Amino acid sequence: MSSTATALAHANIAFIKYWGNRNTELRLPVNGSISMNLRDMDTRTRVTFDPSLGEDSLTLNGEPQVGHALERVHRLLSRVRAMSGLRHFAAVDSENTFPMGAGIASSASAFAALSLAASTAAGLALPERALSRLARTGSGSASRSIPAGFVEWHTGSTHEDSCAASFASPQHWDLADCIAIVSAEHKATGSTQGHTLAPTSSLQGSRVESAPQRLEICRTAILKRDFTALAEVAELDSNLMHAVMMTSTPPLLYWQPATLAIMHAVQRWRGQGTPAFYTIDAGPNVHVITQQPHVKEIEGRLRQIPGVKDVLVATPGGPAQIV
Repeated sequence: MSSTATALAHANIAFIKYWGNRNTELRLPVNGSISMNLRDMDTRTRVTFDPSLGEDSLTLNGEPQVGHALERVHRLLSRVRAMSGLRHFAAVDSENTFPMGAGIASSASAFAALSLAASTAAGLALPERALSRLARTGSGSASRSIPAGFVEWHTGSTHEDSCAASFASPQHWDLADCIAIVSAEHKATGSTQGHTLAPTSSLQGSRVESAPQRLEICRTAILKRDFTALAEVAELDSNLMHAVMMTSTPPLLYWQPATLAIMHAVQRWRGQGTPAFYTIDAGPNVHVITQQPHVKEIEGRLRQIPGVKDVLVATPGGPAQIV
């Protein structure tokens, strides 16, 4: 007899970045990270365990998948089967509402939704910490897309205690993320491969060593709703991560001319009194964080910058949920 569940999860934007693992198989990070879930940047995933299936299958945005994408899903499904005792293969059907593989954390929402849907369909009722751990094994940043709102992923020392938890609700602060789409193309080097290159940069050690200080500043800034402090630490942390990427072997150069143009513009706007700062994940697209009353102004300004193809807007989002 088949069993089905459908889950929805949001992408997230990290203010303090995750880059590099101390255990690649379990995706145990070298430093903690802090993020905000992005409402309407969603992945909706249906998982059906069916005794008639001869293997796991994955359909993504209507297209059957093979190779690396299917293998990652198969590994997570195998973990769920081991946890539940279920032996059936599964059909996975997943859809995103935003570009994939372009630095908008598509793997985060994808594996958060997959973890919740698969574990539910398998008859497991996992608490949030256990769901975050499970999602982390598929994609590190997916651990942060399980809880709601403003989330911290704690480094931990083992598989059991490396998970994410919310420290402020989506309603805590009226921030908004204006995502300037410079390229919707799938990046040549994905985050999974990029994490393995991090130790080859001579800058990674100092970035990791100073991360706890930035985590403290970021967490306090969010709790106090201190936009200036958050802007300064988030831009610093983003620049540090990209400095590591650029000095890895081989180097990862994600920025495009429009990426730099946006970075310069945002710092100029903030200097003129408009609340805005940038942060950039592993890709060329720029997340411009502002406060919700300024969204239309920031969106309009971004659209005028040459090379910006679109602007997506997201506000703080809730937890992964069954739908």
